[in-house]
Amino acid sequence: MARGPGERAGLSRAAVLEGAREVLAEVGLRGLTMRALARRLGVAPNALYSHVPGKDELVDALLDDHLGHVTEPPADSPDPLAAVAALMTSTYDVLVAAPDLVPLYFARRGARGANAQRLGVTMDGLMVRAGVPARTVPPARVNLIVHAIGSASFATVGGDAAESRAAFTAGLGWLLAGIACR
Repeated sequence: MARGPGERAGLSRAAVLEGAREVLAEVGLRGLTMRALARRLGVAPNALYSHVPGKDELVDALLDDHLGHVTEPPADSPDPLAAVAALMTSTYDVLVAAPDLVPLYFARRGARGANAQRLGVTMDGLMVRAGVPARTVPPARVNLIVHAIGSASFATVGGDAAESRAAFTAGLGWLLAGIACR
Protein backbone atom coordinates (compact mmCIF):
# COMPACT_ATOMS: atom_id res chain seq x y z
CA MET A 1 0.00 0.00 0.00
CA ALA A 2 1.38 3.41 -0.96
CA ARG A 3 1.93 5.99 1.73
CA GLY A 4 1.04 9.66 1.40
CA PRO A 5 3.29 12.67 1.89
CA GLY A 6 4.88 12.74 5.32
CA GLU A 7 3.90 9.15 5.99
CA ARG A 8 7.13 7.94 4.33
CA ALA A 9 8.92 9.31 7.37
CA GLY A 10 6.60 7.28 9.60
CA LEU A 11 4.81 10.39 10.84
CA SER A 12 1.20 11.01 11.67
CA ARG A 13 -0.40 14.29 12.64
CA ALA A 14 -0.82 12.92 16.16
CA ALA A 15 2.90 12.13 16.38
CA VAL A 16 3.79 15.61 15.12
CA LEU A 17 1.52 17.24 17.73
CA GLU A 18 2.83 15.02 20.51
CA GLY A 19 6.42 15.84 19.58
CA ALA A 20 5.60 19.55 19.40
CA ARG A 21 4.01 19.40 22.84
CA GLU A 22 7.17 17.80 24.25
CA VAL A 23 9.43 20.40 22.64
CA LEU A 24 7.17 23.21 23.85
CA ALA A 25 7.22 21.85 27.42
CA GLU A 26 11.01 21.58 27.39
CA VAL A 27 12.12 24.78 25.66
CA GLY A 28 9.08 27.05 25.36
CA LEU A 29 7.52 28.72 22.36
CA ARG A 30 10.73 30.39 21.15
CA GLY A 31 12.48 27.02 21.07
CA LEU A 32 9.61 25.30 19.26
CA THR A 33 10.83 25.49 15.69
CA MET A 34 10.16 23.18 12.79
CA ARG A 35 13.85 22.18 12.87
CA ALA A 36 13.76 21.43 16.60
CA LEU A 37 10.61 19.38 16.14
CA ALA A 38 12.12 17.49 13.21
CA ARG A 39 15.19 16.68 15.33
CA ARG A 40 12.92 15.42 18.13
CA LEU A 41 11.04 13.19 15.70
CA GLY A 42 14.17 12.04 13.85
CA VAL A 43 13.03 13.29 10.46
CA ALA A 44 13.98 15.97 7.96
CA PRO A 45 12.12 19.26 8.52
CA ASN A 46 10.33 19.00 5.18
CA ALA A 47 8.56 15.83 6.41
CA LEU A 48 6.59 18.01 8.85
CA TYR A 49 5.08 20.26 6.21
CA SER A 50 2.66 17.62 4.95
CA HIS A 51 1.09 17.72 8.40
CA VAL A 52 1.27 21.44 9.24
CA PRO A 53 2.14 24.38 6.96
CA GLY A 54 4.32 26.13 9.55
CA LYS A 55 4.90 27.02 13.19
CA ASP A 56 1.81 29.22 13.60
CA GLU A 57 -0.44 26.48 12.29
CA LEU A 58 1.40 23.95 14.45
CA VAL A 59 0.68 25.99 17.58
CA ASP A 60 -2.94 26.49 16.54
CA ALA A 61 -3.26 22.72 15.98
CA LEU A 62 -1.76 22.04 19.42
CA LEU A 63 -4.24 24.35 21.11
CA ASP A 64 -7.21 22.95 19.24
CA ASP A 65 -6.12 19.36 19.78
CA HIS A 66 -5.97 20.03 23.52
CA LEU A 67 -9.54 21.35 23.45
CA GLY A 68 -10.57 17.90 22.22
CA HIS A 69 -10.38 16.84 25.89
CA VAL A 70 -13.23 19.16 26.91
CA THR A 71 -16.32 17.18 27.92
CA GLU A 72 -19.35 18.33 26.01
CA PRO A 73 -22.76 18.20 27.69
CA PRO A 74 -25.65 16.67 25.77
CA ALA A 75 -27.26 19.21 23.43
CA ASP A 76 -30.66 18.35 24.88
CA SER A 77 -29.68 18.97 28.51
CA PRO A 78 -32.80 19.89 30.51
CA ASP A 79 -31.10 22.98 31.99
CA PRO A 80 -29.15 24.66 29.18
CA LEU A 81 -27.41 27.23 31.44
CA ALA A 82 -26.25 24.44 33.75
CA ALA A 83 -24.93 22.69 30.64
CA VAL A 84 -23.03 25.86 29.66
CA ALA A 85 -21.59 25.94 33.19
CA ALA A 86 -20.52 22.29 32.86
CA LEU A 87 -18.94 22.99 29.46
CA MET A 88 -17.01 25.99 30.78
CA THR A 89 -15.93 24.10 33.90
CA SER A 90 -14.60 21.27 31.75
CA THR A 91 -12.80 23.88 29.61
CA TYR A 92 -11.24 25.40 32.73
CA ASP A 93 -10.12 21.95 33.94
CA VAL A 94 -8.59 21.11 30.56
CA LEU A 95 -6.73 24.43 30.46
CA VAL A 96 -5.41 24.11 34.01
CA ALA A 97 -4.14 20.62 33.18
CA ALA A 98 -1.78 22.16 30.59
CA PRO A 99 -0.17 25.22 32.18
CA ASP A 100 2.35 25.55 29.34
CA LEU A 101 -0.47 26.06 26.82
CA VAL A 102 -2.47 28.68 28.76
CA PRO A 103 -0.26 31.64 27.73
CA LEU A 104 -0.63 30.54 24.11
CA TYR A 105 -4.42 30.62 24.36
CA PHE A 106 -4.03 34.21 25.59
CA ALA A 107 -1.57 35.17 22.87
CA ARG A 108 -3.79 33.72 20.15
CA ARG A 109 -7.05 34.87 21.78
CA GLY A 110 -8.32 31.31 22.05
CA ALA A 111 -8.29 28.52 19.50
CA ARG A 112 -9.92 28.40 16.09
CA GLY A 113 -9.80 24.81 14.91
CA ALA A 114 -12.49 22.17 14.58
CA ASN A 115 -12.70 21.43 18.31
CA ALA A 116 -13.00 25.11 19.23
CA GLN A 117 -15.66 25.63 16.59
CA ARG A 118 -17.61 22.56 17.72
CA LEU A 119 -17.55 23.75 21.34
CA GLY A 120 -18.62 27.25 20.28
CA VAL A 121 -21.58 25.88 18.31
CA THR A 122 -22.60 23.76 21.31
CA MET A 123 -22.34 26.73 23.67
CA ASP A 124 -24.28 29.00 21.31
CA GLY A 125 -27.04 26.42 20.92
CA LEU A 126 -27.36 25.98 24.67
CA MET A 127 -27.57 29.73 25.24
CA VAL A 128 -30.25 30.13 22.57
CA ARG A 129 -32.19 27.28 24.22
CA ALA A 130 -31.86 29.15 27.53
CA GLY A 131 -33.58 32.16 25.98
CA VAL A 132 -30.51 34.34 25.44
CA PRO A 133 -31.26 36.66 22.49
CA ALA A 134 -29.30 35.62 19.40
CA ARG A 135 -27.61 39.02 19.10
CA THR A 136 -26.12 38.70 22.61
CA VAL A 137 -24.91 35.10 22.23
CA PRO A 138 -21.55 35.95 20.56
CA PRO A 139 -20.44 38.50 23.18
CA ALA A 140 -21.68 36.21 25.96
CA ARG A 141 -19.58 33.36 24.50
CA VAL A 142 -16.51 35.59 24.28
CA ASN A 143 -16.91 36.69 27.90
CA LEU A 144 -17.26 33.10 29.10
CA ILE A 145 -14.16 32.03 27.16
CA VAL A 146 -12.13 34.98 28.44
CA HIS A 147 -13.21 34.11 31.98
CA ALA A 148 -12.10 30.48 31.55
CA ILE A 149 -8.74 31.37 30.02
CA GLY A 150 -8.08 34.20 32.48
CA SER A 151 -9.01 32.07 35.47
CA ALA A 152 -6.85 29.22 34.21
CA SER A 153 -3.99 31.67 33.81
CA PHE A 154 -4.25 32.76 37.43
CA ALA A 155 -4.59 29.15 38.57
CA THR A 156 -1.46 28.01 36.72
CA VAL A 157 0.93 30.64 38.08
CA GLY A 158 0.80 29.39 41.63
CA GLY A 159 -1.39 29.81 44.61
CA ASP A 160 -4.02 27.55 46.04
CA ALA A 161 -5.73 25.35 43.42
CA ALA A 162 -8.94 25.09 45.45
CA GLU A 163 -9.15 28.88 45.86
CA SER A 164 -8.53 29.38 42.14
CA ARG A 165 -11.26 26.91 41.25
CA ALA A 166 -13.68 28.52 43.74
CA ALA A 167 -12.98 31.95 42.23
CA PHE A 168 -13.56 30.56 38.72
CA THR A 169 -16.81 28.92 39.78
CA ALA A 170 -18.10 32.06 41.51
CA GLY A 171 -17.24 34.25 38.52
CA LEU A 172 -18.85 31.77 36.15
CA GLY A 173 -22.03 31.89 38.21
CA TRP A 174 -22.06 35.68 38.11
CA LEU A 175 -21.52 35.72 34.36
CA LEU A 176 -24.25 33.18 33.72
CA ALA A 177 -26.68 35.04 35.99
CA GLY A 178 -26.01 38.23 34.04
CA ILE A 179 -26.35 36.45 30.72
CA ALA A 180 -29.64 34.90 31.85
CA CYS A 181 -30.98 38.35 32.79
CA ARG A 182 -30.11 39.63 29.30
